[in-house]
Amino acid sequence: MIRRVLVGVLAAALLAGCSSDPATPARPVGDPRPGVLRVLAGSELADLRPVLDEAAKATGVTVELSFTGTLDGAESVANGQAEAGFDALWFSSNRYLELLPDAAKRLGTPTRVMSSPVVLGLPTSKVEELGWSGRRVGWAEIAEAAGRKAFTYGMTDPSTSNSGFSALVGVASALAGSGSALDAAAIASVAPRLKDFFAAQTLSAGSSGWLSEAYQRRARGEDPGPEVDGLVNYESVLLSLNASGLLPEPLTLVYPNDGVVTADYPLTLLTSAGSDARGVHERLSEYLRSPDVQRRISEVTGRRPANPQVALGDRFAVRDLVELPFPGTGAAVDGLVTAYFDQLRRPSRTLYVLDTSGSMEGDRIDGLRQAVIGLTGADTSLSGRFSRFHGREQVTLLPFSSSPREPLRFSVTGDAELGQIRSAAEGLEATGGTAIYSSLRRGYDVLRAQAADDPDRFTSIVLMTDGENTSGDAFPAFAAFHSGLDPAMKGVPVFPVLFGESANDEMRQVAAMSGGKVFDARGRTLAEAFKEIRGYQ
Repeated sequence: MIRRVLVGVLAAALLAGCSSDPATPARPVGDPRPGVLRVLAGSELADLRPVLDEAAKATGVTVELSFTGTLDGAESVANGQAEAGFDALWFSSNRYLELLPDAAKRLGTPTRVMSSPVVLGLPTSKVEELGWSGRRVGWAEIAEAAGRKAFTYGMTDPSTSNSGFSALVGVASALAGSGSALDAAAIASVAPRLKDFFAAQTLSAGSSGWLSEAYQRRARGEDPGPEVDGLVNYESVLLSLNASGLLPEPLTLVYPNDGVVTADYPLTLLTSAGSDARGVHERLSEYLRSPDVQRRISEVTGRRPANPQVALGDRFAVRDLVELPFPGTGAAVDGLVTAYFDQLRRPSRTLYVLDTSGSMEGDRIDGLRQAVIGLTGADTSLSGRFSRFHGREQVTLLPFSSSPREPLRFSVTGDAELGQIRSAAEGLEATGGTAIYSSLRRGYDVLRAQAADDPDRFTSIVLMTDGENTSGDAFPAFAAFHSGLDPAMKGVPVFPVLFGESANDEMRQVAAMSGGKVFDARGRTLAEAFKEIRGYQ
């Protein structure tokens, strides 16, 4: 089993589901100023902007949000860098940070502003087919139906998004049925039923926002890929999907009667905040918790009010929810997330189509080497410790220049295979032209052969090039080839990485036709982009 380092997992879980746009490391928004609260926040909180604009007029407090959708934000809290540029934090929960001693000591006064449980949303017709219409069901019944593929769903990666992590904790805690926090023995005892539950997961994502958008496209038949009946996500996200009117059929929210895990969004002052920041935090907190503003927040965001004096609106079908216990130790969190990747969920198959043309000579090819090597566990940063290749994962490197080179295949079971991948990456050399589309086409041949022997995997392609196509097939030929693929291959998402002088429009078209997503590495390192992609594989 490939072990994750505890602190990386905990910090990953800190982050709430992020927007679909690539996130950049949060940076300080300026020096302390009277009447200004500088907040390091999860990027999903962008939907609060109308409320915060109104707060500025009512209270004189200006909230300057610096969004983070990567582990850089969590790392800056744990190592103290956040204190140099921020007064407060605003993530989905503090429970994870409180298990990190270096972060916990920096947490000051929290104000719970709103909440949203993580639940299952399925089309109404599917709920009726399952016999769940008009009655409450528990996680055990949901897991049993998932194990026989009576429905399928999408969920975020629990090491990068709080909604996925909350779902993992929720179903594990409920199946354990002890009423106490999970420990290693409890996790082991429910592993078979957890495996049943995750057998029905057919879509993964690094953020709740992108997951929601991908689900909409699948539901409308705009994206290729496996069928996805529903979503495990925040209640607020599912309600927003229904309100959008963009789904062919509305979702019925399934609230397991044995409990959920809820995000409570505490606006938390840092202990290092100055006296003025403390004052504006108190003034803002009082405003945000007032009944009228609580109702406004619920209206704008679809989240539940935190003030118990404010009644829930009609949209919230279930009022009283059982809150499941959160793991009380870091070891339990570490074991649960590690088990998810190495034992419980369907394993991954990842193909890296890597530009090693002459234009990559120098710093670029070195950056590519380091990006791949980092995924073997060599990157010991907070963000690198959880993004390494998983146990049971099939990894293929397909370097190309004027033509595709011989694919290098690896099946990861432990450190030996990670070392082999590291050696292969160290041997990458830059020379020749740039045959992007002939090489990408060759990649599908590799995947087709692998899928014939073992079809039940999350499969994806990472395409990295620093320039335009100069050799082999042109883009129109590849587009025609892709349109003729069988449904399984057509639905393999391609994640192009924008780098150097790559043809941005063509890369976006490749992502769109495959149901993938573009990642931009032009303002950051390839290693950072490769780590972000891991949440979608």
